[in-house]
Amino acid sequence: MERSNRASRGMVVTPHHLASQSAINILREGGTAMEATVAAAATLAVVYPHMNSIGGDGFWLIVPPHGEPVVIEACGAAGSLATEEYFKGYDAVPVSGPKSAITVAGTVAGWHEALNYVTENGYQRISVSRLLTDAIYYAEHGFPVSVSLARYLERFVNTQSVSDDFKSVFLPDGKLPEVGDKFCQPVLAKTLKSLARNSLTSFYKGEVADSIIADMKLLDIPITIDDLKNYSAVRKKPISIVHECGEIFNTSPPTQGLVSLSILGILDRLRIKGTNEGQFIHATVEATKQAFDLRNKHITDPKYMEVDSDFLLASFNIESMAKRINPDQANQISNGKGSGDTVWLGVMDDKGYSVSFIQSVYHPFGSGVVLPRTGIVWHNRGISYSLDRYHILSLKPGKKPLHTLNPAAAILNDGRIMVYGTRGGDGQPQTQAAVFHRYAVQGLGLQKSVSAPRWVYGETLKKGGDKLSLENRFDEETISYLRDRGHKIRMLEAYDEMVGQAGALVRHANGMMEGAFDPRSDGSAAGF
Repeated sequence: MERSNRASRGMVVTPHHLASQSAINILREGGTAMEATVAAAATLAVVYPHMNSIGGDGFWLIVPPHGEPVVIEACGAAGSLATEEYFKGYDAVPVSGPKSAITVAGTVAGWHEALNYVTENGYQRISVSRLLTDAIYYAEHGFPVSVSLARYLERFVNTQSVSDDFKSVFLPDGKLPEVGDKFCQPVLAKTLKSLARNSLTSFYKGEVADSIIADMKLLDIPITIDDLKNYSAVRKKPISIVHECGEIFNTSPPTQGLVSLSILGILDRLRIKGTNEGQFIHATVEATKQAFDLRNKHITDPKYMEVDSDFLLASFNIESMAKRINPDQANQISNGKGSGDTVWLGVMDDKGYSVSFIQSVYHPFGSGVVLPRTGIVWHNRGISYSLDRYHILSLKPGKKPLHTLNPAAAILNDGRIMVYGTRGGDGQPQTQAAVFHRYAVQGLGLQKSVSAPRWVYGETLKKGGDKLSLENRFDEETISYLRDRGHKIRMLEAYDEMVGQAGALVRHANGMMEGAFDPRSDGSAAGF
């Protein structure tokens, strides 16, 4: 944990130390938290390609020094050609390949919108070229392969049908890179240089867009040039709940931010304090099951929802879910949706802005499709759709898919501002609950709240499942407590990446900042 003994000027936390340095350098140059986030996000898109890419989606939650928090929703919709005819003969959207790469990538538009927000609030913007400098360098000249990248790449190659385009980028010289090897992405470097030279909007209406669409036509991906031209990120109000510790914010549908808020609302209603670790975990897991039911019944593209977020987060709904929880018995249901590979990062600046940010390609390496002209890994968020036309998640051109992504923030009663989040699909709301509750309710230190043993209900490496996976650092008393209540226990290694890569920043009322990074990641917290 990084802690300052004076009012801090800036602090960042990311899951890769190179990205943390990209952000802190922008803050040292006087940049805003939003600009530092773009710099870190760009670096992460290069050095953590198994978890995020400029061919994916992103969500921002910005807490300004005055006024209401702001969400930037940078997720794309299904392409115009993603019709029933396109999937004729398929029962489900394939997990990988061109037919999973069917939604517009929104993350670069989110960067653009965040930089517009900087200008609108009266700050002189740092150039896009400067913000992408590190990312371009690492793509062109290389970076050392991390343990996480090497592990996920080996698993992907051994379990998926890998295209020649993918091999040309990720299997240089025809073999898997090892931890510490220098890894370059020269084609991606050229794409990033083009964005720096021609503006971020050229991803959708320019040189880069033309190259993207040429490859999509070649690969039979159902996204058109008009789909790119007509896309833009949108600003929205966050959703929130009032908790005994303060107000907690998250992102509205099509994300599962409602799940994260519902879990914490249920724990608050049950008056769970965490003095008994087993009781805390049991209550959180059972609250998770209730919140997953809410998600599976109601959450989709908001244009197609029959009820709104405020109704779903109303006190009587939280109370109803809380009453369905048996303190002595696990509910034997399986209602998870599975994995998600993502990066979360947080940034705070000396101007009073705090950013909670998440960027993703969904599954490891997304669709596995690498667009050859640009070197972009395209996400597979399209697998969130159902090919059943009557399903709540039915596929329609122009419809946004369900997102597991949801960055979080809180304004506590004593004036502290907290931004926090994690990667991990179904694990995101569970890990958010663990980190927030341990820090704000139980009063643990910020770093201990992130580092302490964690759990995840369901499968984060495949869909479905009803097991409760625990890191092996939990004591036997806690494990027995959970087994006695009917939880199906599976033990994980200590500091297992399966439970996510979390992080958190806190701005204290006196101006001091502190940050906590996850030892399960390759990241760091840094401040000055």
